[in-house]
Amino acid sequence: MWPLDPSRKEVLRFAVSCRVLTLMLQAIFNAIIPDHHAEAFCPPRLAPSGSVDQLVEGLLGGLSRWDAEHFLFIAEHGYLYEHNFAFFPGFPLALLMTTELLRPLRGFLSLRSCLLISVALLNSLFSVLAAVALHDLGCLVLHCPRQAFYAALLFCLSPANVFLAAGYSEALFALLTFSAMGQLERGRVWTSGLLFALATGVRSNGLVSVGFLMHSQCRGFFSSLTVLNPLRQLLKLMASLFLSVLTLGLPFALFQYYAYTQFCLPGSAHPIPEPLVQLAMDKGYRIAEGNEPPWCSWDLPLIYSYIQDVYWNVGFLKYYELRQAPNFLLATPVAILVAWATWTYVTTHPWLCLTLGLQRSKNSKTLEKPGPGFLSPQVFVYLVHAAVLLLFGSLCMHVQVLTRFLGSSTPIVYWFPAHLLQDQEPLLRSLETVLWKPPAGDSPPGRKVPRNSIMGLLYNWKTCSPVTRYILGYFLSYWLLGLLLHCNFLPWT
Repeated sequence: MWPLDPSRKEVLRFAVSCRVLTLMLQAIFNAIIPDHHAEAFCPPRLAPSGSVDQLVEGLLGGLSRWDAEHFLFIAEHGYLYEHNFAFFPGFPLALLMTTELLRPLRGFLSLRSCLLISVALLNSLFSVLAAVALHDLGCLVLHCPRQAFYAALLFCLSPANVFLAAGYSEALFALLTFSAMGQLERGRVWTSGLLFALATGVRSNGLVSVGFLMHSQCRGFFSSLTVLNPLRQLLKLMASLFLSVLTLGLPFALFQYYAYTQFCLPGSAHPIPEPLVQLAMDKGYRIAEGNEPPWCSWDLPLIYSYIQDVYWNVGFLKYYELRQAPNFLLATPVAILVAWATWTYVTTHPWLCLTLGLQRSKNSKTLEKPGPGFLSPQVFVYLVHAAVLLLFGSLCMHVQVLTRFLGSSTPIVYWFPAHLLQDQEPLLRSLETVLWKPPAGDSPPGRKVPRNSIMGLLYNWKTCSPVTRYILGYFLSYWLLGLLLHCNFLPWT
């Protein structure tokens, strides 16, 4: 997919190492720490569990906690309960396809064990490829290879690490989103639109990505606008904008329609095993057989909006309660990071922001004033995307999910810390003289091979600047604490 130049090789190596370490640590933490008895979705196991299944559960069971249980349940049984429709089908479909490849193992493994193995394999692969895709995107947008390199290494130590490894859709969404952004930067609009649409089939916040396509089309419109045929160009722009919205909205609309056929049209329900029916009766879960749900009679019957409101109490300022203060504290670091990035960029590029990135400067002399890197004018649309996600997540969602919400959706979470490290860490410049050195073997003369600069900073922790300590301390503590807590059913982000 990408040419493996030395920096990509280092990103790939570090990403693989972090994935292996993640899987090892979750297994250790899951074995030595007793699980907390949380009030989480826990369906009964319909198939008998053998000794090999128990071994798989012991090694990979930490990947099936909290919402991961929903994805595994959907992949195994389909969308049986109404609240299952809060989880989009992209990741369960990927699990099913991988499980088909493991069919030879079904002689001594249950379907659930095969799904757990698929989770470990797929999300390890997705997160590694997402790190490489982020590096590729950074090189295209930042025009600063070292800053792109640092950002990709930071993604490998993401505060959302446990959700990139567990049975969640974040790793697949990050891969599709970063790849789509990279394709758009190369001018491959159709490929980018397809990848963004696939991302929308994985997570609902993929709908926001339509802004990238629309901004790209508007920028092209203003740069090529002529007085000869302005009306024709405007009509072409409106048609392309409509097509972008249609392309990204189609997976969401089809998923809502599928839910409508299951719950609102008579005779569409599938047979449900008796233990799962009993679970629905015990827990109050709604199944397709029974009373028609109220959202069926809405003018626009969206099950997703209904579930978020009724089951999870998601809505404007609904989460602003005193008892949620610990969750706000958990989300504070990533919120500060994105807000700081936004302030830094806006104060550097006031005119660019006022003109929505469609007119970069008042005159050509100021166009090149900020150098390459995070402050590049090309970063504008990514910053707006991150700011919109932060605002929506802070006001309308369960705030503690901001860390994984932003960490899997926007490169700003990694580009801005990389900018701070390069700008404010003197040790990094001295390390680069050692870490970037001529290679041995058959490499071309004079070619520089990047080493892991982030690990170099960790080795020299005591001499690092306070900003570096704060950034790396935040990334590493959330990387580790997430594994420790999440994998044992303890509350986390």
